[in-house]
Amino acid sequence: MQKKVVVFSQIDTEILEKLQARYQVVIINPKMGDVNEQMQRELVDADGMIGAGRVLNEKNLATAQKLKIISSVSVGYDNYDLSYLNQKKIWLSHTPHVLTETTADLAFTLLMSAARQVPNLDQWTKQGQWKRTVGTAQFGQDIFGKTLGIIGLGHIGAAVARRGFYGFNMNILYHNRREKIELVQPLNAQYRSLKDLLQQSDFVVVAVDLNADSKALIDANAFDLMQKHAVFVNISRGSVVDEQALTEALQQGKIFSAGLDVYQKEPLQVSPLFSLENVVTLPHVGSATAETRKKMANLAYQNLVDALEARTPRYLVNENFSN
Repeated sequence: MQKKVVVFSQIDTEILEKLQARYQVVIINPKMGDVNEQMQRELVDADGMIGAGRVLNEKNLATAQKLKIISSVSVGYDNYDLSYLNQKKIWLSHTPHVLTETTADLAFTLLMSAARQVPNLDQWTKQGQWKRTVGTAQFGQDIFGKTLGIIGLGHIGAAVARRGFYGFNMNILYHNRREKIELVQPLNAQYRSLKDLLQQSDFVVVAVDLNADSKALIDANAFDLMQKHAVFVNISRGSVVDEQALTEALQQGKIFSAGLDVYQKEPLQVSPLFSLENVVTLPHVGSATAETRKKMANLAYQNLVDALEARTPRYLVNENFSN
């Protein structure tokens, strides 16, 4: 009998066609009614799932009777109830590494845009306000030779550090759960406590995973520690930052500016952040290039196929449940 795959978000067209040629494929479509009801109905006899961006837990997976794998087209997996998946012996796979460089590119895009007021000055120019030589209100912050503090020195954090060191001659500080001597030696990067990093950095980039320890890691106290000219960038998860504290820090001039790609609630449609000129807001596009999304889709496809063909997927988040 042909195996059944539930597609729970938009995926690459070529990957979808490959799936349809190999399996029975059902696509969850918000236009066709309640999404959770659709999933509960289709999961009764489903063998696999593929997609991204949807919360999956006991409530909407309860009807699954033979589900083998959820293949997430993402590197983050905080949307999934891992304890429940472990209990039910359902594999969860993800797509790490292939989005490292493009996400680091975006981190520096945000850093530079926020430091030099790029979106604000773009609008200022288009609105006809450029009538004479710019004044101090339009000034930005220098980047070259400054101190870059990175919170979370995983693959993406290290890629950001390389850009700062080799591209902008920056002094690199980092905070991590453990020191990474072997990784940072070529960059002359220095380990700091979180407090010291916040106090000493001209630019702070957050690139940690979301977990119990990192939730609201950057709060009002953290912004109080930062320098008034500091630029803050978040490319990790929105819940790592106390958004109200960030808003107040920007409003009160506790920091110079911020560049954000992630938020506590997504999609973000209404926010006091939108009224501030000293914040750059992007719609969670860290991996959003055609090349990278294609790589992610291919990797998710291979993870899914491996599981359905009785092989262990390469990039498992949870343990290997042997048959």
